Amino acid sequence: MRRKKMRSQPAGAAAVVIIGGGFGGLAALNALAGTGISVTLVDRNVYSTFQPLLYQVATAGLTSSDVAYPLWAAARKAGARFRKGELAGIDEAAASVLLADGGKLRYDYLILATGVAAAFFGVPGAAEHSMSLYTRKDAVRLRDRLMTELEQRSTRQSGGDLAITVVGGGATGVELAGTLAELRNIALPASFPEVDPSAVHVRLIEQGDALIAPFQPGLREYARQQLIDRGVEVRLGAAIKEVSAGRVLLGDGTSLRSDVTVWAAGVTGPADAGPALPRGRGGRYAVGQDLRVEGQDRIFAVGDVAVQGDDPVAQLAQPAIQEGRHAAGQIRRLMAGQPTIPFRYHDKGTMATIGHRSAVVQLPRGIRLRGTLAWLVWLALHLVTLLGNRNRLSALVNLSWRYLTWSRGGGLIIGDEESPPAQQPAR
Repeated sequence: MRRKKMRSQPAGAAAVVIIGGGFGGLAALNALAGTGISVTLVDRNVYSTFQPLLYQVATAGLTSSDVAYPLWAAARKAGARFRKGELAGIDEAAASVLLADGGKLRYDYLILATGVAAAFFGVPGAAEHSMSLYTRKDAVRLRDRLMTELEQRSTRQSGGDLAITVVGGGATGVELAGTLAELRNIALPASFPEVDPSAVHVRLIEQGDALIAPFQPGLREYARQQLIDRGVEVRLGAAIKEVSAGRVLLGDGTSLRSDVTVWAAGVTGPADAGPALPRGRGGRYAVGQDLRVEGQDRIFAVGDVAVQGDDPVAQLAQPAIQEGRHAAGQIRRLMAGQPTIPFRYHDKGTMATIGHRSAVVQLPRGIRLRGTLAWLVWLALHLVTLLGNRNRLSALVNLSWRYLTWSRGGGLIIGDEESPPAQQPAR
């Protein structure tokens, strides 16, 4: 069988370097395919992570490979190159990016799409004593921690109740809390019969006065009530003052036991060690209307890592995708001697799932869905937008198996390694 060869890039072609293989970076990569531009995609991992389904990995419903797609395959399909590496700095005078391994890549245009990290907002102990859910490794670690806690209680290695606290009432927090409650209610009696489900407590804490704030009030209340019906303790208007080993302290002085604390309360921009570029709200790179970093002619920033003025778009997949495509389009305009045009976000709606057959969907023109229909829409969209046919099929099989067999002891995936997908790059 002949292997597909990567299309050669013309010598002397304009060079575009894309840092980050997430939604924004891949959108820019695909938008530049077939243009004759020499594109290099750089990422610290050899895979791209489908973040909207990380909570399913964390609750043992999907394997980590279900949500990972090899970046060398994405680059090959776009006629680009892939370089594994981590951004260490930018040499603006030499128009080069500096990598942590000592490598250097020249660029004519640079797109920063590195993503962000968990924001702990200065809460003492939060970084040290809570777990995040932003990367594939985060999800695997959380899953293994949860399974270990349950195994210890099933073998009497650890006594007492198990208290799980999820901090943050956005989509990630709601989805995780709802699935944890279902794991306890449905899967636990069959998978860990020695553990009393009533001894496993799931708590969701949100500082604001409502869950999933971007949604319409009726959908917010629906999500809250659905969580309560599943046995989740929902605390609104509760600020976190401190996190310690085995405990969460609220702003009003209430101390809550927490064996596992998951921080899903927001994200922040690149670390201070990153490029010395202008920062805006949340430590993200400040960009102008055309998504070029302020004060820069050839450097763009897209997705979670970028913020435009005081009116940032939501840090979700669809804005990142649209920004990635827009940045690629502006590079093509600049190369053609044309002026750039402002970025305009086209809201295609947003959605969140609470659990099996329960979700909320908010679409333009006042379309609102909730319940089973919304859940089916959510499921279909996420399966379609997964990268790779293998991932789509595997995720469909694993999720179907989970919902069909949870009550009979099936549907829990354990022991999945953190290693990248096993596919090999084409030669």
